[in-house]
Amino acid sequence: MKQAIIFDLDGVIVCTDEYHYLAWKQVADSEGIYFDREINERLRGVSRIESLEIILERAAKSYTDEEKLKLADKKNIIYRESLTKLTPEDILPGVIDLLDELKNRSIKAAIGSSSKNTQFILQRIGLMNRFDSIADGNGITKSKPDPEVFLLAARLLKIDPQECAVVEDAYAGIDAAKAAGCKAIAVGSAQNYKKADYSADDISKLGIEELIS
Repeated sequence: MKQAIIFDLDGVIVCTDEYHYLAWKQVADSEGIYFDREINERLRGVSRIESLEIILERAAKSYTDEEKLKLADKKNIIYRESLTKLTPEDILPGVIDLLDELKNRSIKAAIGSSSKNTQFILQRIGLMNRFDSIADGNGITKSKPDPEVFLLAARLLKIDPQECAVVEDAYAGIDAAKAAGCKAIAVGSAQNYKKADYSADDISKLGIEELIS
């Protein structure tokens, strides 16, 4: 039986995909760069700077590192402003019930997210105190598919990664979970990924036994 479940944040606990898209769209439009929802799919599970690099593939000019940082910061300002709209009602179906069940079984729960806004989001939706550890973009140097964030989450829990299961909605996240030695549970956009150990439409469709076995 697994001793801990590590959850990605966006797309698993709460969905801020639209806020991300609209923020990147505003930045891209301001630079005259074509950006659409299909391109946006490539940004799932990767860091802010890596997302920007994908967007800049269609830029008509080259950008200095300083200019890239300014664009990334601009996106984050727009995004964080939109996050103030989040409330506990934005928590995805099944999340609270699953967290309650894990607590009842004395199984630890953690967050493993590349986002530097993780704690702000958790505060907005009222879940800041529901996790035993939080590993996010502020504590890592490599984003998914590198396993660093999940290894950090396991280390903070003081549990071997092989005793953890990861719930993810992105291919890069599933790759990171497998690289960390964790069981990989795919939901949402990643549910058809063959590398996952188990899949479901969303958390509400996950059985506790499939998670912890």
